[in-house]
Amino acid sequence: MRFIIQRDQLLASVQDVSKAISSRTAIPILTGMKIEASPNGITLTGSDSDISIESFIPQESDGNVYVEEIKPGSIVLQARYFSEIVRKLPEQTVEIEADANLKVIIRSGKAEFNLNGQSAEEYPQLPKLQTDDSFTMPIDLLKGMIKQTVFAVSAMETRPILTGVSVTLQGGSLHFTATDSHRLASRTIPVEASNVEFANVVIPGKSLNELYKTLDDSEETVEISVTNNQVLFQTKHLNFLSRLLDGNYPETSRLIPEQSKTVIQAKTKDLIHTIDRASLLAKEERNNVVRLTTLDNNQLEITSNSPEIGRVSEEVSVQSLEGEELKISFSAKYMLDALKAMEVEDVKINFTGAMRPFIIQPVNDDQILQLILPVRTY
Repeated sequence: MRFIIQRDQLLASVQDVSKAISSRTAIPILTGMKIEASPNGITLTGSDSDISIESFIPQESDGNVYVEEIKPGSIVLQARYFSEIVRKLPEQTVEIEADANLKVIIRSGKAEFNLNGQSAEEYPQLPKLQTDDSFTMPIDLLKGMIKQTVFAVSAMETRPILTGVSVTLQGGSLHFTATDSHRLASRTIPVEASNVEFANVVIPGKSLNELYKTLDDSEETVEISVTNNQVLFQTKHLNFLSRLLDGNYPETSRLIPEQSKTVIQAKTKDLIHTIDRASLLAKEERNNVVRLTTLDNNQLEITSNSPEIGRVSEEVSVQSLEGEELKISFSAKYMLDALKAMEVEDVKINFTGAMRPFIIQPVNDDQILQLILPVRTY
């Protein structure tokens, strides 16, 4: 195998593929990165058996030549060293050559590295997904959906299914839901997927976080294919494959209250800043709880009290305040996560009482929903 490649292209692909490679894997060869040279370009592959990422560098694209003098072949190199080497190479072009004894030479300018490779035959075959049942959506929309939901997955492995985001596609609506049983985040968008429908597909939160970092904003659309136990996200030069979580995701729709007794409409930034200040004194071990009290004249009082440290209280004006008087305590962290994820100027919050879950939504958009359970304080 031999080829000469543009360093910038190689580095971008190496960084993408590295996101799937873990040093803590039971299969030693998976600490390596597979490099495959074919006449039309170079494919890099990384996997930790939960996530697999393939990045393709075309021989040429849009009149730019990225790879030259290709002699086909494949090899596996230790990912940790290979990515560091590529990052620090001196020149814009890199020559990579592997011989029959799996010895690899990497040259750039006057620098030359000799590495021991491993046989690509030993690298596990990635599952080939049937991509008939697939649909396409804009990348920025998918990234928005991930950002608005994935933070609410559970960090605890006690209920593994809650460490993922539930994805359903029915009647032309794509729906993401995440919950850790103390809060819930959901987002729905219309998609044009005429013949594809699925339910109870749960994608690990870790996979979606990596996908979010890997998807390139410059590319426009991503094709998504789902099978029994895998999901594939494909762009022009990238394949991102993740296993799905086993089990049934809990029915969350019944958690969402139908009616509300107190409704607040406010500037998102005002709430974020006020709650953030109040949480400065909220004790960590009490899950940084703050208390919201409704006052007259469209005012809220946000307070936090920590016997050892002190007390903070601040009044904040809201745009409107309707319904019953309310005193409610909740986790400042959960509230801040929810408000920041929505990325809207104005929010409305529907409360159904001091001990019932409350809902936060953008003022004119019911397709984004955040739900938080209050905290009992004595």
